[in-house]
Amino acid sequence: MSSNMRIHSWPCSYYLDLEKQWVPGKLTLTPQSLKFTVDQTEEVLVGLPLSSITEIKKETSLFIFGAITILEKGQTKHWFSSLQPNRNVVFNIIEHFWRELLLSQAVASPDTSPTVVGQELIGLMECSQRRMEDTAKVLQDQTDQLDSVLKGLEKMESDLDVADRLLTELETPSWWPFNSKFWKMPAEIKSKEGLCIATNKPLEREGSVITVPAVVSEKTEAQSKLGKFTVLASALEIYDSGSSLLHRFENDDVDDITIHSPYEITVRQRFIGKPDVAYQLISVKMPEVIPILEVQFSKKLDLTEDALVFRNKVEPPPKESDCSILPAASRPGEELPTGGKDDDYLQLQKEWPILSEEEARELSQILSKLKELSMETEAELEHQDETLDGIDKAVDRATLTVDKHNRRMKKLK
Repeated sequence: MSSNMRIHSWPCSYYLDLEKQWVPGKLTLTPQSLKFTVDQTEEVLVGLPLSSITEIKKETSLFIFGAITILEKGQTKHWFSSLQPNRNVVFNIIEHFWRELLLSQAVASPDTSPTVVGQELIGLMECSQRRMEDTAKVLQDQTDQLDSVLKGLEKMESDLDVADRLLTELETPSWWPFNSKFWKMPAEIKSKEGLCIATNKPLEREGSVITVPAVVSEKTEAQSKLGKFTVLASALEIYDSGSSLLHRFENDDVDDITIHSPYEITVRQRFIGKPDVAYQLISVKMPEVIPILEVQFSKKLDLTEDALVFRNKVEPPPKESDCSILPAASRPGEELPTGGKDDDYLQLQKEWPILSEEEARELSQILSKLKELSMETEAELEHQDETLDGIDKAVDRATLTVDKHNRRMKKLK
């Protein structure tokens, strides 16, 4: 498969630091690189291998406009703004392919010496761990606030009970010779529903044929998000990043599967009188899924031109703009470097070392910590759901009681 095959392109603007201006053009992602092409001249202004990227972030330019920044090994920072359809879509897809490339290089073969990719992976995982810890702290603060709200509502219910007794005293006629207890109507028994933990037992499912990480889009590309795509013997399942099922296509429900490229497909179920259900899926692992789909849905596949190239294993001829790429942030008009891109990638792969045993152990410890944090986060979220249910029921009870007391006080006037 050609390393120059286009996965996706987005209109955007690139900040040319030497010229101190934004240049409109198109950002293109291939399996191995990112490149920016100027609209007017169709000149490749920036080209960088994904393996040379050390960080991808969402930032703002001039404190107003959303942008994506990409940091290279040499500490060169690239700014891309005015991204279409939006910044989140572009960020999710680029980050997905970059992370998968790092992971695939990391597990290629063992090594005992410290490595560049190992240190980058460790830094990436440590950053994720810090974010998870910050998220856990925020969730803990939210849990404390919700518990405080629930306690306040319980105190309010106690005060309303006191108000009920006082109103009953006022409603008792002065001439009634007995205790006010005999004048009272039978007291309403308030059933305060205890909070219980809902135990969701997972349904027994058939074994999956393959599961891959993916960028999932429903209806429009602007609604894309990270998730997973699972192929079963009798169905296709799409999950979000939290492993919640977004949609399940039974095999008989699938009307067509469009293969746009080796990395992008669309699964569709058609209806009469209402909108179709369609999901667009982009994944670096999609070339492993497509042969399975060809077996299961041979009569329902629709291959585009790019997909036919992949199916026939014919590499498209390189374009002139792909033969040479300007170095990062270089001035337009400067001499372009020579040399084939495939040779550059082969040389880069030879020079790129793999994980050492010590780095693997460190990554394993970080992953264990992340797993522990994720379980704690899940427990906090479940507790918050229970507390919110309790708050909702307490508010309903308090509202009904206040309305009843208001009607009783109006009768006393």
